Amino acid sequence: MKKKIAIIGASYLQEPLIQKAKSMGLETHVFAWAAGDVGEKSADVFYPISIVEKDQILEKCREIGIDGICTIASDLAAIAVNYVAENMGLTGNSMACTLVSTNKHAMRRCFEEHGDPSPKSLRVSNAEELDTDRLTFPVIVKPMDRSGSRGITKVLKAGDLPAAIEYAKAQGFEKYALVEEYAEGTEYSVEYISWKGEHRFLALTRKYTTGAPDFIETGHMEPADVSTELLARVQSVVEHALTSLGIQYGASHSELKISKDGVIRIIEIGGRMGGDNIGSALVQLTTGYDFVKAVVETALGQEPEEKKTKQACAGIHFIFNEKDLAVLERLKEEHPEYLVEEDIHEITDEKVTDSGSRFGYFMFAADSRKEIEAYLPEDQE
Repeated sequence: MKKKIAIIGASYLQEPLIQKAKSMGLETHVFAWAAGDVGEKSADVFYPISIVEKDQILEKCREIGIDGICTIASDLAAIAVNYVAENMGLTGNSMACTLVSTNKHAMRRCFEEHGDPSPKSLRVSNAEELDTDRLTFPVIVKPMDRSGSRGITKVLKAGDLPAAIEYAKAQGFEKYALVEEYAEGTEYSVEYISWKGEHRFLALTRKYTTGAPDFIETGHMEPADVSTELLARVQSVVEHALTSLGIQYGASHSELKISKDGVIRIIEIGGRMGGDNIGSALVQLTTGYDFVKAVVETALGQEPEEKKTKQACAGIHFIFNEKDLAVLERLKEEHPEYLVEEDIHEITDEKVTDSGSRFGYFMFAADSRKEIEAYLPEDQE
């Protein structure tokens, strides 16, 4: 009899996970609000239950008799995953860990208590709660509980705080916003897989963004071009923070900034795989490590394999406008062998407001960083 795995979420973000589980001979049971997403059709069984209805999901999972439960690239879905896992005695992280890894205010407090380097942060419901004379501008305003660059604003002066706070609150589920110290530096993300509290480093990714005010990702390059000494310090900082959060099992995605003088500041950490094709594609392209398979193995209570099989470089360039399409066409003309995948939507006049409203992407890979640098987005630091 096939083992049964529950997957929380049915969007394109979860499709690599659904397909991987099926390729491993598992029966896939997918839960999400019915919205016509790809996972509704690719799942062996689909349940039109919203990912926030964790008690309904738990009841159905008990009825099914699942052997494991997982998700990728979604903080919100991770709440249901760990709730079901804890209540059914399956492999997952505790609900205490889930709270601090999905709520940015709780995360900041956890980092402060454990000595992890992170920007100072204040939780507010309106601008009147702030003593603006004591704030050092610029500051970042963001929702407490969202990912994908939603609701983020860089604020340069006190007069712009009210609008930024209301924007962040509107994008979040909890009606608070965080007002945070702005961390200078280059953005990176770090991918790990954890097993019984042992954190195994997979990749460091260089992030490219639109810069202020929205900081929407325009692309990624992996592996990031940093020194061996700096990479070792990043690993030490992230591993300590993962332990602080109580992450014991599965994928994690850490976002941080490194200043020009080498100061590392943790922006946030999710107890799940990174989105934007980082975990589901770039890690395997650059290291040969099947990260998605490792997520499934962990959910089933199996220690994931550790083997990396290659060293290569890969990038992803997101589509915002016709200029980005021109880069894709140049890549096809100059080095079609580098192109791994493209997913292009019709470009409209609508403003790109977060990662979900971009007009597609293209991925590329080669043996060295020098070969792919020309096809990455422009640096907006």
